[in-house]
Amino acid sequence: MCGRFTQHYTWQQVHAFLSLLGSARNLRPRYNIAPTTPVDVVRLDRDGKRELVSMRWGLIPFFWTKPLKDLPATFNARAESVHQRPMFRYAFKQRRCIIPASGFYEWTGGKADRQPHLFSPADGSPLLAFAGLWERWRQPDTAEDILSCTIIVSGASEWMEPYHDRMPILLRELDFDAWLNGSLGPEALQPAAEAALQQWPVSKRLNSTRADAHGVTNADDDPTIIERAA
Repeated sequence: MCGRFTQHYTWQQVHAFLSLLGSARNLRPRYNIAPTTPVDVVRLDRDGKRELVSMRWGLIPFFWTKPLKDLPATFNARAESVHQRPMFRYAFKQRRCIIPASGFYEWTGGKADRQPHLFSPADGSPLLAFAGLWERWRQPDTAEDILSCTIIVSGASEWMEPYHDRMPILLRELDFDAWLNGSLGPEALQPAAEAALQQWPVSKRLNSTRADAHGVTNADDDPTIIERAA
């Protein structure tokens, strides 16, 4: 799975990496992103151009009629079944996206002493591209449209297995167009190459998911959290 990740790139970096539409803007760096909070997402606009928008991390299917508290965990979708599961299959056909990330986290050790590890591009580049899906859901009581997304995960590569048995699907730049326009099939959703990632242990403060007064920002969310732990 991918249950925590980071987005701390600049507009110039994400614009160049994903050939985005739009004017330069200030992007707030985030180092400890948890499910149900807003994240940056790249999708195609009506003209087929790539745009960066904010979405809730945790996909809400368009047909959902129950309270959001009853929604099962949808922040990840399994690559093996994403094209078949009712929660995701419509979005897989119609609403694909790329979720830019600076890195993601997994843990080792027991529950009493969990050690987080940061996974980032092995070549030192500032960005990874997660394969994702997005949806538009209308909140029944307010008629407000809520945009939401999920990260697709596959089984782990051999290199990743000591840390977790799942990992995010990392898109190659040459596959960006085919993924976004829907022509890339589910058979292409394979684990990343063994040499794609590097990792190092980071602060155990990452284990906190305390929110601020608005319930949006993680209280333990600053640049020191991604530094190599002793």
